[in-house]
Amino acid sequence: MKREFQAIAVLLVFGVAKLPLEQKITQDLRQQKMLEEPIRLGVGENLGQAGIAASLGGLRGLAACMFQLRAHVEFTHVNWAKVDSLYKLVTRLQPRNFRYWEEASWHMAYNAASYYLYSEDLKPALRGQFYHDHVMRGVAILEEGLRFLPDHPRLWEKLAEIHLRRTYDFKKAGDAYWNSFQHGGLNYTERFAAYAYAQSNDPESWSKGYAVLKRLHDANKSTPGLIEHLKLLEQNLHIPAEQRIPDAAPLRRGSGAQTGPQR
Repeated sequence: MKREFQAIAVLLVFGVAKLPLEQKITQDLRQQKMLEEPIRLGVGENLGQAGIAASLGGLRGLAACMFQLRAHVEFTHVNWAKVDSLYKLVTRLQPRNFRYWEEASWHMAYNAASYYLYSEDLKPALRGQFYHDHVMRGVAILEEGLRFLPDHPRLWEKLAEIHLRRTYDFKKAGDAYWNSFQHGGLNYTERFAAYAYAQSNDPESWSKGYAVLKRLHDANKSTPGLIEHLKLLEQNLHIPAEQRIPDAAPLRRGSGAQTGPQR
């Protein structure tokens, strides 16, 4: 028994002694982007992440793929609650895979929301409520994904699209498009941010949108959509006539509702 205590003591001393070295190595690996920073979440979420990591270890990617396939099966059965719960598992297993967050949000904000909106089995009031709830669930999924991947342009762009086409919150759409552009999104996300700002009811957003579109116009990067929104902003901001662009407003084809900003 004495020898066992001695052995334990040696292990403890050795563990304490090597701890600073391990911490230094871990810090160096994180600085070199070879090891990810730990996710700082609430206590409950951290426990859940730790439990999954401990129970599956290196099999998390495989498990995520299996749950994703199961979610697709439930999608074909239009079992939206099950789809949502399975994607919760998928995104917790692989929280840094942006495609899982994108897919989960798409299922809720578009597939499930549209299903309930046009369901003949529901009363009109319930259709609208379920549509709204699932659109907002899609928003919440992307916002959660952005806690893990705050610099990912694709997630910001998808969040912008939901606000543009589903919630009609043009200020939030503009902010999300702008964040996408700032984090390396494609060039059109800057333009779309300005278009969304132009359609908002926020004077501060109008000023942001005008600054972007006027700069692009002056750089000879105009399109019919840019001219249309820039003229709208000139009117909203009461830009003096002599400072307005000389271009004629483009003619719209048809009178149908627009599904998004025109390029």
